[in-house]
Amino acid sequence: MSIHNWLPRLNVQAGPKYLAIADALEQAIRTGALRPGERLPPQRDLAGLLNVDLTTVTRAYGIARDAGLIEGAGRLGSYVRNATGAAPSIDEPGDTGMNMPPQPGFSLLPDAIRTGMANLLRVGGQSPLLQYQPSGGSLHDRKAAAQAFSARDMPSTEDDVVITSGGQNALHAIFGTVLQAGDTVCAGSHTYPGMLALAARFGLRVQPLASDGEGLDPDAVAKAAAAGAKAVYVVPTNDNPTTATLGLDRRRAIAAVARAHGLTIIEDDAYGQLPAHPLPPLAILVPELTWHIASVSKIISPVLRVAHVRAPSARDAWRLGADVHETAVMAPPLNAALVSAWLRDGTFARLVEAVRLEGIARQRIAASFLAGLDYAAHPEGYHVWLRLNGAVSAAELASTVRPAGLSIVPGEAFAVRKGEAAPSVRISIGGAIDHERLRRAFERLEALIRRGTSRVHPLI
Repeated sequence: MSIHNWLPRLNVQAGPKYLAIADALEQAIRTGALRPGERLPPQRDLAGLLNVDLTTVTRAYGIARDAGLIEGAGRLGSYVRNATGAAPSIDEPGDTGMNMPPQPGFSLLPDAIRTGMANLLRVGGQSPLLQYQPSGGSLHDRKAAAQAFSARDMPSTEDDVVITSGGQNALHAIFGTVLQAGDTVCAGSHTYPGMLALAARFGLRVQPLASDGEGLDPDAVAKAAAAGAKAVYVVPTNDNPTTATLGLDRRRAIAAVARAHGLTIIEDDAYGQLPAHPLPPLAILVPELTWHIASVSKIISPVLRVAHVRAPSARDAWRLGADVHETAVMAPPLNAALVSAWLRDGTFARLVEAVRLEGIARQRIAASFLAGLDYAAHPEGYHVWLRLNGAVSAAELASTVRPAGLSIVPGEAFAVRKGEAAPSVRISIGGAIDHERLRRAFERLEALIRRGTSRVHPLI
């Protein structure tokens, strides 16, 4: 973007300078000189260029924002509002029940994908990215993943890493590699349905463990291991669905249990990179027993079917790569290469930060409606675990509020032992829903819960 393409000529325009700047912004956006999603210059820089006070530019940006022309993204700056693609109607089907990262209101992700893909394909028709890749990932991508793990205090080499086609593909390969029919894997009483489906497919027994607001109870893990459990499945940060996060002491205790009993840890760290100050993964505390999964789908976008798996050893990584070949052949090469490029140039961190900031904003909206109710949420996450009070059933709540654009899944879907779960729902506040629709959806949800379905008009 060239700032000079739309800079106002303040010396020849009458009236307040902040209005002249706001008018110039509007004209540039209407004519296309500034594109949807384009980042505006920092306010202080623009003030210096125009030789005006910072408050003048701040006021001009505020007018443009109130007019719906631009929007702020916290530390990421201000962007031209992206209104080119209308969101699907809230009455259209399409809620898959999946927990999806929130889409920031500006086009940071589409621009990053478009620019990144163009750069990757610039080499021409003989690009190796348009060919089959090794089943465990190309050397280039495994090195990028290993460097990312090492930067997170998990010393790794390309030999320890496998690139998979998303987190579910990684779980499938790990189950097939380390577990056999009849083995017991333990998990929380409510856990990721994708894991439960794989356990059923492989003929595994899933043992629900006692847990609390901080996640799995280490004593319960120890009892299960002593009784013969082969593995423990854990989402250590912002558990799906309960939102519980294992504290550092509890992580150390579980690592000690695993080492004492030779218990395999399957660490599905889907949300672990979202917090601004993340806790150390279990793979740092007991690397020789931990299969660590870092999926891109839950921290940036599900369109990127890539996960980086750090295996306990190079030998384990080789075995995992063989299983990936049998199920998915390989991770999508362009997806994997794009993620590697983003890791190297800093785009990955910027995208994660954008998702984090949007999640924080949406959690604040949710909290304003859920105050006083029995719920749990991670402040930097994008789902809520709501325990119901009996005024409305989970199924009624899900079916009634879903048309408003809010993804709600009854807690029974996550229960290891069906029929024993207390009434609850997981509410996903991610996806493409905007803030206004999110508020309207929570208004409906709050009315249903606080008043009961019999007192709420069906069209509320």
